[in-house]
Amino acid sequence: MIDFRSDTVTKPSSEMLDAMLATPLGDDVYKDDPSVNAFEQKMATLSGFEAALIMPSGTQSNLCALLAHCGRGEEYIVGQDYHTYIYEAGGAAVLGSVVPQPIRVKKNGELSIDDIRSVIKPYDQHFAKSKLISLENTHNGKAIELDYFKRVRSLANENGLIVHLDGARIFNAITELNIELKQICQYVDSISICFSKGLGAPIGSVLCGDREFIERAKQIRKMAGGGMRQAGLLAGAMDYALEHNVKRLQNDHDNALLLATKLSNIEQFTVEHQTNMVHIDVDSSINQELLAKLLAAEGIKVSPGGRLRLVTHLDIAKADVIYASETIKDIIEMMLEAQK
Repeated sequence: MIDFRSDTVTKPSSEMLDAMLATPLGDDVYKDDPSVNAFEQKMATLSGFEAALIMPSGTQSNLCALLAHCGRGEEYIVGQDYHTYIYEAGGAAVLGSVVPQPIRVKKNGELSIDDIRSVIKPYDQHFAKSKLISLENTHNGKAIELDYFKRVRSLANENGLIVHLDGARIFNAITELNIELKQICQYVDSISICFSKGLGAPIGSVLCGDREFIERAKQIRKMAGGGMRQAGLLAGAMDYALEHNVKRLQNDHDNALLLATKLSNIEQFTVEHQTNMVHIDVDSSINQELLAKLLAAEGIKVSPGGRLRLVTHLDIAKADVIYASETIKDIIEMMLEAQK
């Protein structure tokens, strides 16, 4: 199957599996897994922070970050369409009594500086205390420019706020922007980075920040069931991804652009492309559920409903994009012909 549903569907290559099997192991809870220790130090150096911490998932990484930064009754300002607010089961509020203050997300994926400023609470017994700004890069595939983070950092400093970045696809962002990870990280207090999407690891994220923050996050990770034993298996996969799969992300971006270009010729599609994602507004004359079923019969998986999203990744080659785009065109024509 050619699976466009998400880059989370990527599977570890045989080379990555070999690297995992060859990785030295220990008990990470006792801090004696050499592969974990080495990879965490590597990520700290790469991001420019003092320390890093391996997590099972991006959701747990963001949760530990929010709870390590914020106390009960404190508030984080977040985009109403950002993952940390809408797609993580309300964890910060449910488990930490941390109050979200959602605001609108601009079309380019940013939060307006004026909108952020307007919801920062003055010190008052009636209000939750504004503590943190939670950002995202990429957002729906959009790579957010470095200058924006500089402006948010300035606003945060003026108001004594912390900045956390959900950087699940941060390597897609820095590939698109042609910058280094440190350049973005200098403007935030912590970052969560996912390795199980476009980088192809089967599981694992990394949280980076200063040493005191990471120690707090480690305790919360343990409380949330994330204290792992021979976690070097994950470190081996993530280290392989870092060394071999970051540079090839441009291939995914190029394939997404090719897919968008070919699909833009379909009259019933309004196509938008960012990094490794293609978003399509589908005309109401096309039944998306039926389209998805017909595509599946031809070996192509998509997620129907609302705005159609197609995601390219390391398991999708240029030939797959060409086949899929031609197949989608043929099926759309067939569907329209059947309506006559």
